[in-house]
Amino acid sequence: MALRHILLALSVVLIWGINFVVIQVALKEVPPLLLTFLRFFFAAFPAIFFFKRPKNTSWKMLFFYSLSMFILDFAFLFSGMYVGVSSGIASLALQTQVFFTAILAVIFLKEKMTLAKIIGAIIAFSGIVFVGFHAGGDVNLLGLLLVECAALSWAIGNLVSKRIGKVDMLSLVVWGSLISLPFLLALSYSFESHLWNREIFTHLSGKSIGAIAYLAYPVTFFGFGIWSWLLSRYPATTVAPFTLLVPVVGFSSSALLVGEALPSWKLIAAFLIVLGLVINLYGDRFLRRS
Repeated sequence: MALRHILLALSVVLIWGINFVVIQVALKEVPPLLLTFLRFFFAAFPAIFFFKRPKNTSWKMLFFYSLSMFILDFAFLFSGMYVGVSSGIASLALQTQVFFTAILAVIFLKEKMTLAKIIGAIIAFSGIVFVGFHAGGDVNLLGLLLVECAALSWAIGNLVSKRIGKVDMLSLVVWGSLISLPFLLALSYSFESHLWNREIFTHLSGKSIGAIAYLAYPVTFFGFGIWSWLLSRYPATTVAPFTLLVPVVGFSSSALLVGEALPSWKLIAAFLIVLGLVINLYGDRFLRRS
């Protein structure tokens, strides 16, 4: 992998890792479902006027993609963080989508679950259980459950993406964002209308406006665009391991930018989850060589 492409991958990891701190900042002023709506509203407009609907993709598949990857994934994630999961823990717990994807692929795509992947999943989920035992403070059990629902939604979205096949990723993101808007607005009105007030729409702080812009543009367009570009040029096994650094950046940025504490139990949980991810990615190769 060329050095400049490694730097591009690392820049995406940095943007995605800091993303969790940005969400935490925005949630101080904007309710989670409304924040999700605003994120995808600005991801859809004005871009929708410049991107055609993905070719060879039905409206049905576009809806399922939007439902899993955008509506449920981020509604659960933002709600989990709003209820009481810190940005560092959220960045870590969300990575269990790797194992949910593997389990769903076994059930629905009849793929095989190798010994290494089973061991990796057990180790990683033991890290999540370890987090659960330390509920309180910046870990809320309901919030942790919601983040895990977000990870499951992401995993379902991965299978939908695989079913859709190779398309223009930015076009898929833009049209998926557009489709999500009426559903997210309806959810926000149903569950958060009592939190709506004029201040939210007319007196947002500069931090919240910047956070929404960050979620809509660097995270969505630059992140998805560069990631898809790298995947089109290198094997997935070369590009995917960079995501192991996302929770590392998430933990570090949470500690540096919002003062999140890093007690030993968080470091142990992080070690278990990242170790499980490493075994999931490289365990089969190691066993073959052995």
